[in-house]
Amino acid sequence: MHSVSIATVSHGGRMKSKTDAGLRNQVRIIGGVHRGRKLVFADAPGLRPTADSVRERLFNWLGQDLTGQRVLDLFSGSGALGLEAASRRAASVVLVEQHRRTAAQLRAQVRSWNEADRVQVEEEDALLYLRRPAVALFDGVLLDPPFVWQQWPQLWPLLRHHLATDGWVYVEAGQLPVWPQWLWPVKQGRAGMSHYALLRVGAVADEPAAG
Repeated sequence: MHSVSIATVSHGGRMKSKTDAGLRNQVRIIGGVHRGRKLVFADAPGLRPTADSVRERLFNWLGQDLTGQRVLDLFSGSGALGLEAASRRAASVVLVEQHRRTAAQLRAQVRSWNEADRVQVEEEDALLYLRRPAVALFDGVLLDPPFVWQQWPQLWPLLRHHLATDGWVYVEAGQLPVWPQWLWPVKQGRAGMSHYALLRVGAVADEPAAG
């Protein structure tokens, strides 16, 4: 989920119009069957969509085509990460978003793309969602919470029960958290204030923590 703040005055002193603000609250899908389609989202606390360059790098790391994979976007926000996964032919995608207005916009986006059969939107807190007894097993999980969110120690044991044995986890944060020894880093990078890493399940890392 990445953060956008809309200023009322430009650097040159010109008042921002509603059109200017609207352009700031859009991102485009950069690959797959929905390439070029726009995502429009409302302002919400901590919401800042992942940059195009970072999404491109992530899906290069993942091999571009996610056919057959079950993906969870746990802090969905604009939906840029989860819907990018859907565009790249993931078998199913769950978008979890606790902000009511943002979740409603995600549902509308999914319906407008005729993706309701593959993409599910859940309006709920991330940790409460993971505590559900009937939550499915996922091949990949996208974790991009607001920078102020710091409940990583509570998240990891819950998440482990919902990951396939060869699954992957993408983490994006202002500072990468300490991750458990059952995850190991494959790739890492940085863009502006964001640090990100692709982790894999199933091995003990030489360096079990980062950040």
